[in-house]
Amino acid sequence: MREQMQRVAAYAVILRDGEILLSRLAPRLAREELWTLPGGGLDHGEDPRHAVVREVYEETGLAVTIGSTAHTFSFHQPEAWRKGRRADAHNLRIVYDGWVPVDAPPPRVVEVDGSTVDAAWHPVAAVLAGTIPTVGLVKEALAAHEPARLQRTAAYALLVCDDAVLLTRVSPRGFHTGRWALPGGGIDQGEMPRAAVLREVREETGLTCVVGEVLAVDDERIRGTAPSGRDEEFHAIGIVFSATLPDGADLADLAVEEGGTTDAAAWVSLAEVGSGAVPVVPLVRAALAAREAVTARSGPPPPRTR
Repeated sequence: MREQMQRVAAYAVILRDGEILLSRLAPRLAREELWTLPGGGLDHGEDPRHAVVREVYEETGLAVTIGSTAHTFSFHQPEAWRKGRRADAHNLRIVYDGWVPVDAPPPRVVEVDGSTVDAAWHPVAAVLAGTIPTVGLVKEALAAHEPARLQRTAAYALLVCDDAVLLTRVSPRGFHTGRWALPGGGIDQGEMPRAAVLREVREETGLTCVVGEVLAVDDERIRGTAPSGRDEEFHAIGIVFSATLPDGADLADLAVEEGGTTDAAAWVSLAEVGSGAVPVVPLVRAALAAREAVTARSGPPPPRTR
């Protein structure tokens, strides 16, 4: 009877912009090119979550954050070759969802004389098509993976003056980086939506507005890499309020928040938005369409010029 050997290991599925982070097995483990998930065996008494963080760093040089979701996979090899002899091997693999910062450096192997010799991002499509040779665990883990689901309700202001609309540009810390959006943002726990509009407009533009009635409610579903680096399915619900500026306000006195989800504020002509010359998020068009509908029913508001 062959010796029975059992090994417990922890790995991470780390996705970013349609690619997956993989480690290449050392020649002593695979004579030909073969890639696997970053991870490895648990030390005695080691927590699996700590083990996967340690292993990912050793094999890729990257600091990984581990989510709450994990899947287990069992692999039995009755005729395995272990420690120079035949063995009845049983491998139990715990696979976590993980992510690294979007600005993380290129991966590199830190461990010396370990089980891996290279680390790289590979297109998920190429992995699933078999163009990138991988161990079976990679495709199993991808089949079981689901993006983290996040829903956020936010409040925004539509401020129009002299045929221009006040917009803010999305920074690299937000979805739709580089596009222009309405000033506004997430509603804090226990915060009234109108209060959120006032706070967000002040933070993102430096202006104090007068919040009017609800103009539109719209939603958007986004699947992709979140600003944190996590693979997310994001459901954004936006409440848009009509808003004005108090008499005497200096419309040109715009400020930009630092370290937030926006990095610029500007009055953008409605013509540029309508023509697509200025890229905007879908909520901007939905709010302007709602404004046009209100104007068609009740007539235009009193003009305000800069």
